[in-house]
Formats: sequence, structure tokens, C-alpha cells
Amino acid sequence: MTVIQITKKDIQELLVEQTGQIEKRLDNHTVQIEKKLTKQTEQIEKLLSEQTKQIEERLAKQTGVILSAVDEKIQALDLKFTEKIDKLTTTLDNFLKRLTDTEEEFAMLKEDIKRV
Repeated sequence: MTVIQITKKDIQELLVEQTGQIEKRLDNHTVQIEKKLTKQTEQIEKLLSEQTKQIEERLAKQTGVILSAVDEKIQALDLKFTEKIDKLTTTLDNFLKRLTDTEEEFAMLKEDIKRV
């Protein structure tokens, strides 16, 4: 049996070599993780972009539907308003005609009274 003497320097050299190997493996592993994360981030960004586009399209469609419905309501209200204004105008015209007729009748009666 031979006895091998291990010195403090030998242990330090072994530890330095082992630490170097560990650092190298960690660096390689870190690079792999970064690549995977970058790829996943790109995929997520692509999916979010597609989803955002779909949401914008849906909002545009909904906006169109809402504006169309509001426009129909406004047209219906405008028609009702126009009908009511027409009815009011007709009523006022009839009232003014009656008032004018009454004034003319009074004027003729005054003339008849003056002659008498």
C-alpha cells in the first residue's frame, strides 16, 4: 500500500478546477434557460398580439352595431318629433285662421254698426 499525501495546495487546485467546471455548467445551463425564456416570451407576445387584434375587431363590430341601433332610435325619434311639430303647426294654423276670421267678422260688424 502506498500512501498518497494530499496537501492543502492539492485540495485548493482540485477545488478551483471543480469550481471552474461548475461555473461552466451553470453558464451553459443559464444560456439554455435564457434561450427557452426568449422563445416563450416571443410566443406569448405573438399570442397576445393576435388576441389584441381579435379584441379590436370585435370592438369595431360592436361599435358598428351600437351606432347603427342608436341611429335607428334617433331616426325614429326624429320622425315622431317631426309628426308632432306638423300636428302642432296644423293646430296653430287652424287657430290663427279662426282668429283672423273672427277679427274680419268683427271688422265687418263694426262697419255695419257705423252705417246704422
